Amino acid sequence: MIRRARYEQELRDISDKLVLMCRHIEVAIEKCIKALVERDADLAQEVYEEHNLIDKLEREIEHACMRLLVMEQPVAGDFREVSAAMKMITDLERIGDQAWDIAEITTQFGDAEYLKKLEHIPQMAIIVIQMVKSGVQAYINRDLDLARSLDAIDDKVDDLFNIVMADIIALVKIDPDNAEQAIMLMMITKYLERIGDHAVNVGEWVEYAITGVHPKEE
Repeated sequence: MIRRARYEQELRDISDKLVLMCRHIEVAIEKCIKALVERDADLAQEVYEEHNLIDKLEREIEHACMRLLVMEQPVAGDFREVSAAMKMITDLERIGDQAWDIAEITTQFGDAEYLKKLEHIPQMAIIVIQMVKSGVQAYINRDLDLARSLDAIDDKVDDLFNIVMADIIALVKIDPDNAEQAIMLMMITKYLERIGDHAVNVGEWVEYAITGVHPKEE
């Protein structure tokens, strides 16, 4: 009984760190997009600090998960919980990397006006932030419906991605001198689209933790 109580406490500690990691990811995405919109290089640099904290939390969670697997030798259902958390943090860490990649690009635009109004990119950011939060919340609450909902939400991200790409390509055809900036905006849009994909991955690992079946294996 004591061993079980210890296991559950350690799993709660992991969940608490996952929530904290998610919060830093949310802040990193918000800051990199705000830095882009407001052309704020100092704010973009702050994303690097969030990125370091995300990496640190990934290492701490991974270590805690490995300890649980080795020391507590969990039964099948518990093993899935812990192994799913380890898989999730890989996707979450990559999201942190992509937020930093966006922040780096924002510092390269110089003083030139953006070739298009930054309308859809911030919309993408709002959606992917909520997707990441929902994925972590689904894990903590064992919410299968919420985990499975992320795939449909990602369709909205993909739709916005396609809109931005089509708009940028059309503008470059009109004025090829915009090509360099167009490539940077495309890269930012692609990173946001990838963040959505990673959030879907998180949801899929939550589904595995709950059901024992990964949706890609069905």
